[in-house]
Amino acid sequence: MFPTLNEQMDIFRSGAVDLLPEDELVKKIEKSVKTGKQMIVKLGCDPSRPDLHIGHAVVLSKMRALQDLGHKAVLIIGDFTAMIGDPTGKSKTRPQLTLEDTRVNGQTYLDQATQILTADRLEVRYNSEWLSKMDFNDVIRLAANYTVAQLLERDDFNKRFKSGTPISVHELLYPLAQAMDSVAIESDIELGGTDQKFNLLVGRDIQRANNVEPQCILTMPILEGTDGKEKMSKSLDNYIAFTDVPREMFGKVMSIPDELTVRYFRYASSATEEEIKVMDEGLKNETVHPRNAKVQVAMRIVDKYHGAGAGQTAFEEFERMFVKKDVPDDIEELTIEGDAEQQLLNVIASTKMVGSKKDGSRMIQQGAVSVDGEKVTDFKATVDFSEQRLIKVGKRKFLKVKVG
Repeated sequence: MFPTLNEQMDIFRSGAVDLLPEDELVKKIEKSVKTGKQMIVKLGCDPSRPDLHIGHAVVLSKMRALQDLGHKAVLIIGDFTAMIGDPTGKSKTRPQLTLEDTRVNGQTYLDQATQILTADRLEVRYNSEWLSKMDFNDVIRLAANYTVAQLLERDDFNKRFKSGTPISVHELLYPLAQAMDSVAIESDIELGGTDQKFNLLVGRDIQRANNVEPQCILTMPILEGTDGKEKMSKSLDNYIAFTDVPREMFGKVMSIPDELTVRYFRYASSATEEEIKVMDEGLKNETVHPRNAKVQVAMRIVDKYHGAGAGQTAFEEFERMFVKKDVPDDIEELTIEGDAEQQLLNVIASTKMVGSKKDGSRMIQQGAVSVDGEKVTDFKATVDFSEQRLIKVGKRKFLKVKVG
């Protein structure tokens, strides 16, 4: 039923940063092969932000690889823990969500995650199933398994404590609550980004305290965003979303720094180790042009999310738009209500061409917005939409608008 130990370990190790403890994982795999029983592979998902980007796909792709080995993937939608909000890497307390909010976001997360995960050997659980049933006695017993000193070993807590930045008590409970997920499903191995290492290790301790065999942990790298500096994040606007249209997805990949090309090929596409090696060597010995390598990566990423052939189409459109300076063929047309003459800033904000009026105002003043090919730099400017106008925001967003 399962590949050999060595074959499986090669898959587990590939691209991983931490694999702890490796000797325990070897024993788990050997037992699985001998008994024919699947290992339970856990991934916890925080649905406070439902839209996924290709940085999330690094861990999801590893989970898919373990599914393909024959193991059972359990996706934990943290509808209950999202009401706390994991403060990992945050400098201040995060706003709390309602259970209803987390359920809606969780469904969106699941819909997008299954673009990578296969429904075969996949189980989805919501952690409110067990956490909402815990009474105050249960919480006290859980908290008794960990000290404040141990929790303050977590880097973000430690920095905030030393700087005098407030830490709410409910935030300290987050790693313990997440650990209870591992107890509930008796996970054999838990996946996460390197920023989750502390939480995953807490899971081992809490499992042990509840007489459950401790899980092994596997962490994957954090993918840098298109700016090449910070980790990929919607709040930093350096992300490539699962839901980006092919043209926009391709263009965003082409905007990354050259030094990230191989890294994106490895972690964001479905490239094989041999393909990665060939590209890396070609770039180093200068037999492969950096732009050609980036085009290959962009096409593979677009194909991954939009189907075979979509990358080639996106490339051809990209060439027309940015090399030949053409506009795309398939621009969305929108009819809006109201007076013929409207403030451009209101229009680009209401049609979601920008994230907010603040973003729109900034882009207009930077000369990144044009109407019928003419740049508009006054954020108070009005435009006559009695006739259809072609609005362009940034390099890749186009919309034809008129008042109906």
